Amino acid sequence: MTGKRGGLEPAAGRLILCVLFGSVLLAGWGCEEGRRASPPVPITTPTSDPTEAQLLAEIDQKFQNPRAHYNLARLYHKAQNWNKADWYYSNALNLEPANKAAQAGQVKLFLDRGETGKAEQFANGYILQAATASVRETLLLGWEFRQLNLDDYALRCFRQAVNAAPDSFEAHKQLGFYYQDKADSAKAKHHLLRSFELNPRQPDVAGALGKLGVKVELPAGPPEPVPARPK
Repeated sequence: MTGKRGGLEPAAGRLILCVLFGSVLLAGWGCEEGRRASPPVPITTPTSDPTEAQLLAEIDQKFQNPRAHYNLARLYHKAQNWNKADWYYSNALNLEPANKAAQAGQVKLFLDRGETGKAEQFANGYILQAATASVRETLLLGWEFRQLNLDDYALRCFRQAVNAAPDSFEAHKQLGFYYQDKADSAKAKHHLLRSFELNPRQPDVAGALGKLGVKVELPAGPPEPVPARPK
């Protein structure tokens, strides 16, 4: 779907790019990221944004580095350099087609530059791809959409996850947190309670329920071991 492109632009062209955009933070991105709900799977987030020059050097050293391509796309996206952002999102997805952060970023890019039909087309494709893979992939995509305030797409992912796995505590948790953020107390309470019933060892869910006026108790004793992730 992303449309492969033949490698990076020529080296001479890349040298021109070495005007540092690393400190450019535009309104909308800074306040959108880092939403309250924790991700459904562990995510390694860089402590600080690398600069354009650093990322280009990483790509020069190893082209097959989807994280570097994604981070560079994100940098250009913040700077409203749409064409370069599109280029590097596409490179990241060509190298790692299931990269949920790059998928969500690409959809937001299309919306930001007014291509709503294209955004819808790609979002539908990515949601279907995640649903075909697993509930976990669907939740992760929904979480990434939430980081960018793409709430309609996030809600579709979370609902899809609950419908596909009605006994998934994580699916109910993410949907419950979504509704709590939207001040829909009734739906938030319903899904958070169901999540807690399925897995009562969730302090964050217990705390959220407390804010909704529902008192629950965490079980005593050490937490149960987390099962190994299927290969």
